[in-house]
Amino acid sequence: MRKYPFVWFFLCTCVSISSVAQNADSAAFYNQKGLVEEQARRYREAEKLFSKSDQFAPDNAPNLISWGNVLMAQNRYMEAREKFIKAEAKEPNNPMVIENLASLSVNVRKWADAIKYAQKMQQMKIGSKSLNFFIAKSYYELDNFGEALKYCEKAYRDDSTKAEVPYIAGRCFVEMSNYKRAEGCYRQAIARDSGNANWMFEAGMVAYAIPDDKKAVEWFEMASAKGYKRTDVFLENLANAYLNLKQYDKGLPLLKAVLEHRPQDAELVYNVGDAYYRSAKYQEAIDTWDQLLVIDKKNANALYMIGMAYQKKGDKQKGEQLCNQAIAMDPSLKDLRQEKKMPGGM
Repeated sequence: MRKYPFVWFFLCTCVSISSVAQNADSAAFYNQKGLVEEQARRYREAEKLFSKSDQFAPDNAPNLISWGNVLMAQNRYMEAREKFIKAEAKEPNNPMVIENLASLSVNVRKWADAIKYAQKMQQMKIGSKSLNFFIAKSYYELDNFGEALKYCEKAYRDDSTKAEVPYIAGRCFVEMSNYKRAEGCYRQAIARDSGNANWMFEAGMVAYAIPDDKKAVEWFEMASAKGYKRTDVFLENLANAYLNLKQYDKGLPLLKAVLEHRPQDAELVYNVGDAYYRSAKYQEAIDTWDQLLVIDKKNANALYMIGMAYQKKGDKQKGEQLCNQAIAMDPSLKDLRQEKKMPGGM
């Protein structure tokens, strides 16, 4: 009778060992079948088999890695990342796990994690030379422009031909309102990717902000020649740059083309009138500002400028009368008349 407990324990132990062995065999069986399906690019079937394998041997690193791979192949990045995080807990220094976590962190915009895993790759001496750029971009996305620029310098030393390196540096300088430095970076980026029309348009906007209207026009026209769509935003910026250069014959038609699409845009109507005025086409300026008064009867600036235009045409009495009416509507315009300025400090 005293032997029974021992025999029972022995039998239970044997059953437990046998069960574990069976589970391991089942897990390996389903994992192997999953690998076959993965190789045949039948990713959904492979996923099911890796899931089945996990039921018999939960959180087995090789199975999790295979599972993560087929999820990545289906562009299911969040789910794939979860599998690789579990695999990392089991094998924290597995190169495949760390590399995939770095790339997946970028795909799901987990920038701090992207930096962490990329730096770990550097410590482990795995991966390509693009890791410093990878880190620079992540810091840029986190609005840490100082660190982003530091890693841009390292990335440039890694590969001075990579166009995205000076581009990211340029974006950092834009965010810090250092437009001259930004424009120089854009020049370097476009020299390495001479067909990138989007970057050319951005470079034009940066030059416009410096302000360097001549360079802005060059970039805008270059972007257009490379296929950048001539949207209203594009045309308005190009027009303003031409007008600032006093090239009214080029700027005015562009601004009028935009106005055709936005006839009730009060600011745009005012700017077209201003362009006519600056190019000494005073009657056209008056007619345009009259349109603005139809949109906004209380626009004192437009009325004041109509008065200025009449005076330029030689009708001083009518012009002064209109200016006085505008000043009655907005007394601050009186100071402009005394200083012989136009609204907006011009």
